[in-house]
Amino acid sequence: MAHRFIKYVFISFGLVTLIFLNSCYYDTVEELYPLPPPCDTSNITFSNEILPMINSRCTGCHSGSAPSGNVYLESYDDIVTAATNGSLLGTIRHEAGWSPMPKNGAKLDNCTISKLEIWIADGTPNN
Repeated sequence: MAHRFIKYVFISFGLVTLIFLNSCYYDTVEELYPLPPPCDTSNITFSNEILPMINSRCTGCHSGSAPSGNVYLESYDDIVTAATNGSLLGTIRHEAGWSPMPKNGAKLDNCTISKLEIWIADGTPNN
């Protein structure tokens, strides 16, 4: 009888062990915290990168007959003026002395800011 009891204990222990082992899993860091897609800054153009970003993030307030802060960002010339006088980068970087933009919104992501910096450093081409 003791032999049967020991056999059942071992079988029970084995089953419990299998259940616990099957319920364990290991995630990799990459699965738990995926990296954002890489920032592609290889071919920054006004028409493909800068203008769509300005239209989606800025012209809602900075266009029309009474733009916010009297800052127009409707045309290429308007955007170049803000870029060359430093206000465009100063505001989106949230630098001291500039009103942080977008107003009452989160700071633009680093990739978007990098694309603007590259476009400005390249001489603000209308491409």
